[in-house]
Amino acid sequence: MTRRFAVGAICAILFCGVLPGQQKAKNVILFIGDAGGESTLNAASINGYGAPQKLFLQREMNVGLSDTSAANSWVTDSAAGMTAIVTGHKVNNGVLSQAPDGTPYKTILEYAEEHGLSTGVVSNMAMADATPAACYSHVDSRKKFGEIFPQIWKPRFGDGVDLVLGGGKKRILEALKESNIDLTQAAPPAGWPVYESLEEVPDTAKKAILLVDGDDFKVDEAAAKAIRSLSRNPKGYFLMVEWDLHPGKVEKMLETAVALDRLIEQTATKLASRDTLVLFAADHSFDVRLRSGKRGAPLLLPANAKDFANGGKFDLAVGTSHTGEEVLVAAHGPGAQLVKGFMPNTRIFEIMLAAWGWKK
Repeated sequence: MTRRFAVGAICAILFCGVLPGQQKAKNVILFIGDAGGESTLNAASINGYGAPQKLFLQREMNVGLSDTSAANSWVTDSAAGMTAIVTGHKVNNGVLSQAPDGTPYKTILEYAEEHGLSTGVVSNMAMADATPAACYSHVDSRKKFGEIFPQIWKPRFGDGVDLVLGGGKKRILEALKESNIDLTQAAPPAGWPVYESLEEVPDTAKKAILLVDGDDFKVDEAAAKAIRSLSRNPKGYFLMVEWDLHPGKVEKMLETAVALDRLIEQTATKLASRDTLVLFAADHSFDVRLRSGKRGAPLLLPANAKDFANGGKFDLAVGTSHTGEEVLVAAHGPGAQLVKGFMPNTRIFEIMLAAWGWKK
């Protein structure tokens, strides 16, 4: 009877909202470390601090491990991985937030829009690419940038994601051109001003599109600006922040993982209000392995990317593909208590919905 009651209580929490008397979240910030599996976080801690388990994420009380499989594969791509997180549905690799018959799956961002909250997506990746696109678009192929991006101002649910700050300018503009769409003529009349730099985006902006190219997009500054802007809505907000952790350049990736962790800590303890659920997850893991090394010695020895990719004679072995093991989920704030144990990636959506006290 005790075990049966416990299972029932967990189901009640996940599908019917938080328990009576517990604080509901006003805001939810979802951080995605793209390809940021446990092995990557471990290496980042050692590389950045000379010891394991020094990241804020690794010191959080509310942690769990999430499956990352897609509907058709044990190893997911970012499209299927992120779709599961933001819709609660597994899909085939390459698909963004829709069922096999083309029916759109409503995303957590779109739920927030329908409840009158403000919403935003921030990423150093292309803003029509898999992770941010899964939040606001519904399409059968992640490659269809020209079909994906206009769904910002032509939403299926709610009135559209408010703030879109990130990369992929050249690729997105080329895809829109192929679809006979001029961004500067289509988005502003629909209510989305288009800006050329992060500095130009006012903190008071209710809607904004910023697209840039290059590797110098400051995710931390963009996230802080988004929080300031979205916080002006008295009903609350949803914000997704992605920072790419694929190991193309290994040393930079490890430094980025530490920077992302610091941003999450700053957000949880300073930038966001106490009624904010701050959640971290990875859409999938990557073949990064710490296979040797001595305490006190540098983790990374001088080497080029080819040496790392081929294994070489270095402490950190880096492969070339996504992997299928579970990834860390960590949470801070109201609703964080729901993050524990092993879980399917679809449960992350349920946890965010429950933190607000909403039903599907």
